[in-house]
Amino acid sequence: MRIVIHDRLILPDCAQVACLVRALPAMLFLICALISCSSSRVAFAQAKTGRLLIYAIDVEGGQATLLVAPSGASLLVDTGWPGNNGRDAERIQAAMRDAGITRLDHVLITHFHNDHVGGVPELVKRIPVGEFLDHGVNREDSDITRHDFAAYLKAIEGKPRRIIYPGDSIDIPGLNIVVLTADGEHISSVPGIRPVPNPYCAAEPKWPVDESENARSAGILVRFGKFRFLDLGDLTKAKEIALVCPANPIGSVDLYLVTHHGFNESSSHAIVDAIHPRAAIMDNGAHKAGSPEAWQTVHESPGLEDLWMLHTAEDSDAAHNSAEALIANPKGDGDGSYFKVIASADGSFAVTNSRTGKSKEYSRK
Repeated sequence: MRIVIHDRLILPDCAQVACLVRALPAMLFLICALISCSSSRVAFAQAKTGRLLIYAIDVEGGQATLLVAPSGASLLVDTGWPGNNGRDAERIQAAMRDAGITRLDHVLITHFHNDHVGGVPELVKRIPVGEFLDHGVNREDSDITRHDFAAYLKAIEGKPRRIIYPGDSIDIPGLNIVVLTADGEHISSVPGIRPVPNPYCAAEPKWPVDESENARSAGILVRFGKFRFLDLGDLTKAKEIALVCPANPIGSVDLYLVTHHGFNESSSHAIVDAIHPRAAIMDNGAHKAGSPEAWQTVHESPGLEDLWMLHTAEDSDAAHNSAEALIANPKGDGDGSYFKVIASADGSFAVTNSRTGKSKEYSRK
């Protein structure tokens, strides 16, 4: 192949350029194959490590929690808000990329408030979903909730949907996921866990009945070997107490997603103290929830090491906010930083703050 030299630059002649042009499609195919292979290696590496990933995604005071099993199978709990130019769907996709997945096997809608179900229409435009799970029908007498429920049904029309009940399981290989609460009802016992008398019930006040969708929240217990994770959506106090009093069927947990974003209407002592979480994550917003009373209840829970917060609760005081290292977005709305949990079957786990890149490890049981 002839090379033409001009001064000190070596340039290809016309034949070489033509050869390169003919080779371009093959080169592009190779690049795409390498990218695909890299993504597959991420998923394979996740399966090989044998660890559960949990992402507490920042949707500004709503909920979107992604679980990815060692097998690569996935569950998204809630989808965040509607609008905001698809912000919440983009943040869910960012977590999925980090986990090395491109589809969601299950999407669980805990209840039909728009900070939980509102993101579904945008989500289904972007991401393949295996099935949707929810507690059935909207039970709240409000126009906004009726609207959000209708928008949800329209968005998932023609897609697999399953109504769940207390005691049902969500099938993800390698995980044991049991539905604790749904549509205002609750489980009385969990397979493999012996209910024990709850000493924290006696001092609990009688809380008013909540007629909103919050009280209908679908709540789940996730078990991965010895590791346990609890997510009760926005379940309010009267229903929390009904679940764990007079006997606690849940036992203790390692990681607790603070119920209802840290609003005072949830996180009763009877449940928070009984489950003895080792760490807790509060998915509050800068100006939503993170109430001082709820923060204090969780912070003082027996055995708790750390209370992580997605945002500084700016309407609260410094005494009722965690240290900045434990906050994903310490200033205003932030930029969508999240928490990533890596859990092992021996009960050990680590929480990483994506803003700082730093992790805290919690030893095995």
